[in-house]
Amino acid sequence: MTVFSLVASHQHLDLDTVARLSAGATGVGPALPGSGAAGAVVLATCNRVEIYAEADESGVEAAREGLVAAVAAHSSLPDEAVRSAFRVLDSEATARHLFEVGAGLDSAVVGEREIAGQVRRALSMARESGTASGSLVRLFEFATRTAKDVGSHTALGAAGRSVVSVALDLAEELRGLTDAAAQRDFWAGATILLIGTGAYAGTTLAQLADRGATTVGVHSASGRAEQFVADRGGWALALGGEAVAGAVAEADVIIGSSGGERQISPERLQELREDADRPLTVVDLALSRDFDPAVGDLPGVDLITLESVRLAAPEQARAAVAEARVLVDGAVAEYRDAQRGRSADASIKALRRHTLAALDREMERVRARHGCTAAAEEVEFALRRMVNQLLHEPSVRAKRLAAEGRLDRYEDGLEAVFGIEPPGSTSSPAERPDAGCPAHEDEAGTARIA
Repeated sequence: MTVFSLVASHQHLDLDTVARLSAGATGVGPALPGSGAAGAVVLATCNRVEIYAEADESGVEAAREGLVAAVAAHSSLPDEAVRSAFRVLDSEATARHLFEVGAGLDSAVVGEREIAGQVRRALSMARESGTASGSLVRLFEFATRTAKDVGSHTALGAAGRSVVSVALDLAEELRGLTDAAAQRDFWAGATILLIGTGAYAGTTLAQLADRGATTVGVHSASGRAEQFVADRGGWALALGGEAVAGAVAEADVIIGSSGGERQISPERLQELREDADRPLTVVDLALSRDFDPAVGDLPGVDLITLESVRLAAPEQARAAVAEARVLVDGAVAEYRDAQRGRSADASIKALRRHTLAALDREMERVRARHGCTAAAEEVEFALRRMVNQLLHEPSVRAKRLAAEGRLDRYEDGLEAVFGIEPPGSTSSPAERPDAGCPAHEDEAGTARIA
């Protein structure tokens, strides 16, 4: 089995295409059983859609086609458009890419904090839906640990930049707020409407609180606003249109992060703010856009989008990025060694099965001659102890060769000396015959020969 990934992001695609792929990625889980993939984890953020999958080495191409078809079926995009939108990464490139993504090195805002949490949530959702294979779990856990190390040991973590923070900085800049006191006074007196209750909404509310905002109303079309504000602060707007319309009319800042199917048109926004006599800043953080881009053409309205954030995002110091990449390099090497060590396990188990099967056959002859006697048990104990000692050095060598990328030499030796076919071959290992004296079968005996 091997891990691979399908990657689509802001670096190669426009955000509209990313949004449509994101919608299509919801079809990956239900389609997984027939896709040819043994597992999948979908990472969808405001700037990227990535599918991490596992398949048999000979079936990667078929699994890729199955995943592409699943996305196309739920995105209204043709198969070829989806296929060309995704880059395919092999196992090692997949690990490096995910570690860089989790550490914020591949974000529109380098060092972005939210992405590490999104990586954790992607794995959690895959586990809940039953699509996360063991190999994918280990990959994502390595990525999470790498992100934590980068955040703790480099200046990227100290900088604390994020999509939300850059967007709010832009809002201050567009309003001409150049000093800290003016910025604090603005947020303290501003009436703010936050649309949505997802991960970005939570981050936004926390950032607003850090800047001194106290008047933040939260609207959720799904009815989750009350629980959201109970956990984080602010107040929930009633679902009725009148309350929301009033909040739009009175707002100094409107922040959209819901990603719903409906957009606020410039006509509707102008209608709601017909009697408003102060400027409005609209911050649209939704990948699929909560506002029609044309609202930015309205008089007195400044529009900040994800594209605005990408263009305005500051570059982090080269030294901090270099330090982060060194940590990522180390994590990739550690992950690769761990994977190679695991690949040796199958060969080690094959040798143990072969050897213990021979021992069991010999013990059958001993019991046929002596029965289930104390003497037979002593012979079995001695033989098993000797076998374990004999297998220790070959097991150590297997792991060493796997770490060096030379496990094929070990597998060739097993086949040449013992006739043991390499793990993963199509033939099935012989069933080990039942062994042991029925009167003495217990957990200890089972563990001893496992």
